[in-house]
Amino acid sequence: MNIRDHQTDQEPPSAEVRAGEYVLGVLDADTRTQTRQRIRSEPAFARLVAQWEQRLNLLAQDLPAAEAPPRLWRGVRARLGWDADEPRSSGWNSLALWRGLTGAAAVAAVALFVVGRAPPAPVAPPAPPVVQEEEVARPVTPLTRDDGQPGWLASVDKRAGKVLMVPIPSPADAQGRVGELWVIAKGEAPRSLGFVSNEKAHSVAVPAALLDKLTPGSTLAITLEPAQGIPHAAPTGPIVAKGDIGAI
Repeated sequence: MNIRDHQTDQEPPSAEVRAGEYVLGVLDADTRTQTRQRIRSEPAFARLVAQWEQRLNLLAQDLPAAEAPPRLWRGVRARLGWDADEPRSSGWNSLALWRGLTGAAAVAAVALFVVGRAPPAPVAPPAPPVVQEEEVARPVTPLTRDDGQPGWLASVDKRAGKVLMVPIPSPADAQGRVGELWVIAKGEAPRSLGFVSNEKAHSVAVPAALLDKLTPGSTLAITLEPAQGIPHAAPTGPIVAKGDIGAI
């Protein structure tokens, strides 16, 4: 079975998924440009983006300071066309600086949306946007790795029977295993929710029998498993990220 067999998002992503991808910076250049245009033209979508920015900024404030690995800075320099041998400026290594730039970028995006909106045409006022259920922002559960860094962000939508998973993109497993999402209710064995991507945001459909397991206090965990046979009866590989559901 090919990993692509598990890709559940063959249809265009929902507004919630796209907003999360935009804020996390995982979109390609063309899609990011299209998303910026959508922010300017759709107030409901712009609110979703602002809510994602707020939640992720609050999450970033809780993360401990960490020195970026040298390979990351080499990659940044290469993509910017800078001399790889040029010494790094200590200012650019400041976690506070990067947080400040992130906050400034969020403010700039909102300002661009407010200033760049075209005035309404002198005709009958447009109908108010219909905010569908999928466009309602929900609490986010960070699934952290052993080093304390977030690996995925999960947002549970029990009414729609799905869990939105937004990964912090990471390399594929060297042994060819893929991520499998599990819900662990208090005092119970893990139950598989299915494949989860480490590259792109998507929604995981939750079987009706497991919806009542998605409650505050339950744990969401991701293990590395063979692609063949998902959903498995029980985990066999290592846990790569986990987090407790705090709110629904």
